[in-house]
Amino acid sequence: MERPSFKGYMKILVLDLLHEPKHGYGIMSELERLYGIRLSAGTVYPILSSLRRSGLIEVAGTGARERKTYVITEKGRKYLKEHAGELEEAKRRMRAYKVFLELGGDELRAAFRELFGSVDELTDEQRAKIRELLTGCARELRLILLGGE
Repeated sequence: MERPSFKGYMKILVLDLLHEPKHGYGIMSELERLYGIRLSAGTVYPILSSLRRSGLIEVAGTGARERKTYVITEKGRKYLKEHAGELEEAKRRMRAYKVFLELGGDELRAAFRELFGSVDELTDEQRAKIRELLTGCARELRLILLGGE
């Protein structure tokens, strides 16, 4: 079976957060607190719409500033129960992602983005240095993970 996409993970994680009524901003805040994920409203609200169309959540009410709050339905609870393994896998992966960010992964990701953007302009000398850096880094990471020095 194919692994769920990032969006698929977000759907099940958002669904899991809605045992208590929450509005979109509350969902975004909770995802950032728990998993280090910073989602925009342009990502969260389409997920909420999809979950609502599927009957997995419903509008619980309208709060301050006309914000809709959402809550899981009985169908949504049943879905989470039937997909408990997927939910746990999504949570595990997102917790690992948060640790990756705390270890400097965000900075590394930004550096790779810069590298990919300038790869056509690299000199042979730069390519050799980057190759040496990346293979050395990969080797060091593996040693650390294996408990070596």
